[in-house]
Amino acid sequence: MTRELVYTGFMSLDGVVDSPGGKAEGHRSGGWVMDTEFVPEAYSLKAEELADTTALLFGRRSYEAFAPYWRDSEDHAAYKELPKYVVSSALTEADLVDGWGETTILRSTEDVAALKQTEGGGIFIHGSAELARRLGEADLIDRYNLLVFPVLLGAGKSLFSRADRDKQQLRLTESASYANGVAKLIYTVQH
Repeated sequence: MTRELVYTGFMSLDGVVDSPGGKAEGHRSGGWVMDTEFVPEAYSLKAEELADTTALLFGRRSYEAFAPYWRDSEDHAAYKELPKYVVSSALTEADLVDGWGETTILRSTEDVAALKQTEGGGIFIHGSAELARRLGEADLIDRYNLLVFPVLLGAGKSLFSRADRDKQQLRLTESASYANGVAKLIYTVQH
């Protein structure tokens, strides 16, 4: 039995996943999550995921953005002792954030495939659009936990490839919509 690999993230209605938290992340419309009316129940998915998360997986840029903040964040305290994996061809042990628990550097998609074959539960990818796109193309992602926001950004990083590929069937396993227009969509990939 393989470990479940889950992408979780915020997405605009037109499929953009970058810069949900602020302009410092690089997108000219950055901060689009904060521009949506705050309705607590729209974010309940994030708390629900904690029970399923046994490891975290990041691309280098998302790791460098999240690790220093999440290490000291009360909201993310449950992540501190979880094993963390960073996929990067350039990152070194010296680049890892101190005080945020065990972190292992993986070098390739093949390393992620091997990680999925180990003992343990769900591995969750936060942010990391380019990594998630590569892993999706390699049919390694098992589930997408998406919070889709009622905004059209027109440009930005997409979670899904635009390359011609074999059709991949998804099954909607859970959905909800909230007063602020956010929709929770959980899709299981049919392998």
